[in-house]
Amino acid sequence: MEETIFTKIINGTIPSTLIYHDDLVSAFADIAPKAPHHILIVTNKPIPSVAHVEAEDEAALGRLFTAARKIATDLGVNEKGYRLIVNVGEDGGQEVPHIHMHLLAGDKLGGMGFPQSK
Repeated sequence: MEETIFTKIINGTIPSTLIYHDDLVSAFADIAPKAPHHILIVTNKPIPSVAHVEAEDEAALGRLFTAARKIATDLGVNEKGYRLIVNVGEDGGQEVPHIHMHLLAGDKLGGMGFPQSK
């Protein structure tokens, strides 16, 4: 699998300020934020999407959520609320083939963006 932009950020090839980093996941600010706080939390192992998850990935996937809670607490939004989003595949809006979670916070968030029924 070729390196993604996220792999390059984790490895330090592309400069970025890591907000969170451990042996399983890393987090950094989205370069095109959709909310006052828009953080990407990514698995350090380059899993292309949820469609490619295996049982051996469970620890990293669980860590996405515990890292999200820590980041939300550090940002001061854990009690007030935030949104977590995981897009899967092209039709699901996934732009980078490396599993990641968006943490959006810092303001009242709008609707979920569901498409209209056909």
